[in-house]
Amino acid sequence: MNAILSPVNLVTRILIVDDDEGIRSLVSSFLVKHGFAVDAACDPMEMRDRLAQGRYDLIVLDVMMPGEDGLSALRKLLREGGPPVIMLSAVGTDIDRIVGLEIGAEDYLAKPCNPRELLARIRTVLRRRAARPLGEPLVPKVVAMAADDEDALHFAGWKIDLAGRTLHDPAGHVVSLTDGEFRLLRAFTQHPRRVLTRDQLLSYARGSDADTYDRAIDVQISRLRRKLTSSVMEGELIRTVRSEGYMFVPAVTRA
Repeated sequence: MNAILSPVNLVTRILIVDDDEGIRSLVSSFLVKHGFAVDAACDPMEMRDRLAQGRYDLIVLDVMMPGEDGLSALRKLLREGGPPVIMLSAVGTDIDRIVGLEIGAEDYLAKPCNPRELLARIRTVLRRRAARPLGEPLVPKVVAMAADDEDALHFAGWKIDLAGRTLHDPAGHVVSLTDGEFRLLRAFTQHPRRVLTRDQLLSYARGSDADTYDRAIDVQISRLRRKLTSSVMEGELIRTVRSEGYMFVPAVTRA
């Protein structure tokens, strides 16, 4: 399929991966009408064959497929440095959506979805990927730290070992964190006592793979707050600043 070139999505190539031929056809035809070059695959194996043959700017990936499911395919895709992914699933619960987002999907839509909403989400992801914000960069140097990342940070009796990627409570016990929670806490401890917007937190924690669905940040912060409950410091460690973002309250020292 040949794309209609436009200023918004010049030579943008999208791959639709879904075992439902009807959905593949419907979504592909709709996106082609809006100027995108679209290919389709019926399963993750065909998806990888397509990727081996050429570049894609974005993948729309179904979750529930026979054989290898979409979440497993997403993990492999991100490990190999693949393009951004929007997940589609007939299972639209919060838990399923959060799992997809935490693995690294850019967005998640429940099926059946309005093709126009999918189009809007695709454009949002592509704009976010292409954006070069003015002023303070969304991805600061701390994301790519080298020697400075080989030590520990201390706050309110807690210790975060950056090299070992572990968190110790004031009693010295290791507190289990998901990869997303660790990266978010690292971002907070490296930018203490300043208000961080959701966009900044997304970029600090995820770099160029920043999630466009900012409610995922709220979920991660809620989990962090529950885990940071045995601090000797009175009051909250992560403060919500209404209409602005979040602030990491305690002072942070470097070992």
